[in-house]
Amino acid sequence: MDISVIVPLYNEAESLPVLHDWIERVMQENHYTYEILFINDSWQVIQALREKNANVHGICFRRNYGKSAALYCGFAAVKGDVVITMDADLQDSPDEIPELYRMITEKGFDLVSGWKQKRYD
Repeated sequence: MDISVIVPLYNEAESLPVLHDWIERVMQENHYTYEILFINDSWQVIQALREKNANVHGICFRRNYGKSAALYCGFAAVKGDVVITMDADLQDSPDEIPELYRMITEKGFDLVSGWKQKRYD
């Protein structure tokens, strides 16, 4: 599998379908094999997305343990050659995935980190 996308979330039910569709479009346009792992709450939304797309997986905690715990569990569970983390609030653009993937696979970076030059929140 090419890419695993880990999305830790808390109270983000409204943005998940939009984020899912955006990630799915980018993956299909670039012919990547992929999985999306949503972690924490909004379980009903995650289940609905899973029914729509077999590449969607989820981990549901009994309570909110925070972003660090979600990422830890996500890294332990994913199967992709390259792992990308994204926030669920639509501030991280899935359109950046191909360049992040290229930097890892073609330029030989072990880790790539980005930052927002402009925020829209």
